[in-house]
Amino acid sequence: MADSSHSSKSNDVAKEDGKEDNKEEQDSSKVEFSEDEEMLISRMFNLVGERWSLIAGRIPGRTAQEIEKYWTSKNSS
Repeated sequence: MADSSHSSKSNDVAKEDGKEDNKEEQDSSKVEFSEDEEMLISRMFNLVGERWSLIAGRIPGRTAQEIEKYWTSKNSS
C-alpha cells in the first residue's frame, strides 16, 4: 500500500509540473484566437472599453490577460 500512495503523490507532482510547463509555453508563444473570438472581442471592446475581465467572462477558456495582450498587439501602431 505504501507504493500506491507514493505513486499517487508522484503523479500529483507530475501534473503540477505539466501545468507550469504549459503556462510557460503560453506566455512565450502567441495565443491564437478564432475569427468568432476576434469579432466578439471587438464588439465587446466597443461596448465596455478596456474592461478585460468582463470581456473574458464572455469567452470560455480565455483570461483577461490573454485578451488584453491580443488586443494590444493587434491594435498598436
